Amino acid sequence: MASEAERTFHRFAVFGESSSSGKEITNKNFSKLCKDCDIMDGKAVTSTDVDIVFSKVKAKNARTINFQQFKEAMKELGQKRFKGKNPDEALEDVFKLMEGKDPATTGVTKSTTVGGVDRLTDTSKYTGTHKERFDESGKGKGIEGREETTDNSGYVSGYKGAGTYDKKNQ
Repeated sequence: MASEAERTFHRFAVFGESSSSGKEITNKNFSKLCKDCDIMDGKAVTSTDVDIVFSKVKAKNARTINFQQFKEAMKELGQKRFKGKNPDEALEDVFKLMEGKDPATTGVTKSTTVGGVDRLTDTSKYTGTHKERFDESGKGKGIEGREETTDNSGYVSGYKGAGTYDKKNQ
């Protein structure tokens, strides 16, 4: 039974903590474990109780607890949660609540699957001169879409930019 509780402990210990080895758990993850595994019910065991028990079992200046300290905390919370049972039975019941549980990720923002490029290059949403930057398929035209280019292949002989005009060749 303790091995299954230990696996749950390790899963919660590393949740959201990239530098965690899984051997120690923070107060935040300890509270999450108690909430996700229904140890904290809001009546017999509240979030305040969980914080007080965590502070009681951890070392004076430590920020985390190991699995041995975790078992002490669960024994104390088990007595609050399952009143009238002896400490070992209460601990077993707490471990049964923890069986096979993983950290829940409810309320987490989901990423959108719609591509930003598809949305931004949809020329039907563009008006005016911006529409000229893309062809019918939505592919960008490049420099032709951004600059007005002049056609220098005119027939007017005095036009400046019409190429090389030399008076001697006439």
